[in-house]
Amino acid sequence: MKKKLFIFSNESIHLNENKFFCDNIDLKSTPEGLNKKFEVYLFGRKSLKKRAHEIKLKRVKIFSNIISYISSVISTAKEKETKYLVISITPYTLIISLILRIFRKKPIIYLRSDGYGEYKAILGKIGPLIYHLMFNIASFIGDFISCRNYILKGKKGKIVSPSQLDSVWFRKPKSLEIKNFKLLYVGRIRVEKGIFSLSNLIRNKRDITLTVIGAEKQTSNKINQSNIKIHLTQSNKARLIKFYDDHNIFVLPSFTEGHPMVLLEALARRRPVIIFEEIKHVIGEKKGVFVSKRNFLSFFGTLNFIRKNYKKIQKDLLKNKLPTNKEFIDEFVKIINEL
Repeated sequence: MKKKLFIFSNESIHLNENKFFCDNIDLKSTPEGLNKKFEVYLFGRKSLKKRAHEIKLKRVKIFSNIISYISSVISTAKEKETKYLVISITPYTLIISLILRIFRKKPIIYLRSDGYGEYKAILGKIGPLIYHLMFNIASFIGDFISCRNYILKGKKGKIVSPSQLDSVWFRKPKSLEIKNFKLLYVGRIRVEKGIFSLSNLIRNKRDITLTVIGAEKQTSNKINQSNIKIHLTQSNKARLIKFYDDHNIFVLPSFTEGHPMVLLEALARRRPVIIFEEIKHVIGEKKGVFVSKRNFLSFFGTLNFIRKNYKKIQKDLLKNKLPTNKEFIDEFVKIINEL
């Protein structure tokens, strides 16, 4: 008989015709993968906005306010032989972690990105101070799992390598040459993701186009530039792969990242990736990832370097050893069982 695994998240989940949807692909794929080994129950915040990815789980609960969320958390704390996974540190999830600890349940807290950087991008100088307080409280009441050692800030924790990649992603990609720069960004349209910074860099540049895959339906954030095309978050894998194949360079403009899975997707499709100095730690031993300063002179220089060396870069990309989703889930299951 499978053990129960309760997963708590601050992510928004939309209910439509008895089906649940989210925008963050990790909130879909990780619980679905873990459900093969555990009896997974997923909890999240109720969203009235339509979302892109259907969560294929039978046991999903959503709440419109913190009181109903807390009430449900308390009811789960009475369960025996269970595991509790809390995704990221936010005011919501910190409260949930504290409640679990009150009931003598030790939560496993999964840190997917650097909260210090995210809170700074969103709230300015006060952001890291707020996150620091929450982070230190969380470190006392739960066990950490993270995708990067530096995210743990010296605290104890296990490391996993998230990935969405399967055999389909590694099929031979479409070959391209660079005449004009056809850039691609896959991710949410939010300040901390750096997309507005990138759009400013290429404003009025006729030989550079950018396709953005990641707009939320009814989003309030809009980018109006003639050389930028914006599409909704793409849930169809074949269509998403085609977007990668139809563009010659992938750009990840984020101010903070832990283990960006879109970077792995781009490399699997043999597309060079440009990042900025704030997240150069994500490179590791990966081939085909280039660092630019956040100004047009440096960015354009990086683009031209890639264009001049595109064939050699394509060969280097073949040397990458990228993690798969199966390896990630197996690794995650093993750690959860050990904690």
